[in-house]
Amino acid sequence: MFGYRPHFFRSASFHSACHGALCLALFLSFPVPASAHVSSRPGPETVAPIAEALFPAVVNISSTQLARGPEGIPLPKVPKGSQFEELLEDLFKGRGNSPLDRKVSSLGSGFVIDGKEGLIVTNNHVIDGADEIWITFPDGKKLKVIEIVGRDRKTDLALLKVKSRKPLPFVELGPSNNLRVGDWVMAIGNPFGLGGSLTLGIISAKQRDINAGPYDEFLQTDASINKGNSGGPLFDMNGKVVGVNTAIISPNGGSIGIGFATPSDIVKEIVGQLREFGSAQRGWLGVRIQTITEDIADSLGVAANTGALVSGVTPGGPGEVSGLKAGDVILRFGGQNVSSMKGLPRLVARAKIGQPAIVEILRQGEKRTLKIVVGRMKEGADFARLPKPDANSNNKRQKTILGLGLSPLTASVRDQLGLREAMKGVVVTSVDASSVAAEKNIQVGDVITEMHQDVITTSDGAAAKVAQLKKTGAKSVLVLVENPKGDTRYVALPFE
Repeated sequence: MFGYRPHFFRSASFHSACHGALCLALFLSFPVPASAHVSSRPGPETVAPIAEALFPAVVNISSTQLARGPEGIPLPKVPKGSQFEELLEDLFKGRGNSPLDRKVSSLGSGFVIDGKEGLIVTNNHVIDGADEIWITFPDGKKLKVIEIVGRDRKTDLALLKVKSRKPLPFVELGPSNNLRVGDWVMAIGNPFGLGGSLTLGIISAKQRDINAGPYDEFLQTDASINKGNSGGPLFDMNGKVVGVNTAIISPNGGSIGIGFATPSDIVKEIVGQLREFGSAQRGWLGVRIQTITEDIADSLGVAANTGALVSGVTPGGPGEVSGLKAGDVILRFGGQNVSSMKGLPRLVARAKIGQPAIVEILRQGEKRTLKIVVGRMKEGADFARLPKPDANSNNKRQKTILGLGLSPLTASVRDQLGLREAMKGVVVTSVDASSVAAEKNIQVGDVITEMHQDVITTSDGAAAKVAQLKKTGAKSVLVLVENPKGDTRYVALPFE
């Protein structure tokens, strides 16, 4: 199924200077300087004794899923009673040997963490959508998964359960926070479905954000990780699991020395919750946040990439109840600095649910402290794509400001966009394609609710605010934009 073509590289200058047997003779007879002799220093110590003890607990995971063909496919129109009518019914409605349904298989890796209970950790994407999951051990024993104890899509982890007459070999989750760049690690897994394989490498980097999810802080390793290694363990030299191999960067599907593993400190926390509750238990503030870019930082009077900018709060959520507002910059949470927007979700997710957390914010240039009782995060609902406003909604009260056509938020526009009744602002009815607003992806149908943290309800008010800021020497205006889905964000629009 998977193949590759080996590439052999040779020195062009060497081969241009000698050929065949002559080349070999020259090489053998040429005196070698003493400094060029191979060092007598011994090579790296073997990892065989450690690996031999670990292999029995690392398993291959195979899952099957029935991919069903579409039902109720409309038949091509043919003359009624013709010889093709019955044939088409057989093909399209599943009579006879229809090829529409088929089984799809996938392969991955995992490892046993509790031999008595038969608990196995893997990646969620390895078993996602599976109808049957089988575990194969290195000695050839196969066990069927009797339960998916829990799964977490945000960290791509899953906990499986099998039943065995005898206790299974298992490995332990060790600490990952004390790993250093340059430390040796081993990856064991099932690359390309070949069975148990071991690769050796180092930790190349820590806390990598690869945009896989809101809680990215992967370990990066150059230990070879390939297709089929997903869900397998990354071990330190003490034989402890320090990561779960999850992703690779590869132009051809094979290892190029850039692999990523979920740190074991996160795995321990999530797996513990899956084991106890069947799902991940994360803290929640009920806020939407964004990065403080250079242009936004200039408008707020703070340094770029400092803290997390609150772009919206959920009505009735912990943040709103405690007094958090859009435009606030969260600087510290629970006694820890929020060094970037990405750092806040990780801190909040690990906070104790139902317990108060001290939050330091910056509001209109002044530091304040709030006490917020952390809620529990629930999976968010999907939003349908809503229609854009009708072009006929433009009227005499529309004004064009900084490349944006702005009109009052009328009842008909609210109905058409499905906007909440309490929303105040001006609706974007046109966007100049050559403007900065267009570059920053402000679109027709978006609503400008604030300018420089003041509520804007009319296009005249928007124009007056821009004129006022220009008189003060400001270079840009900070606008709060909300789209029909309810997503909010701050955008800095320059005056020139």
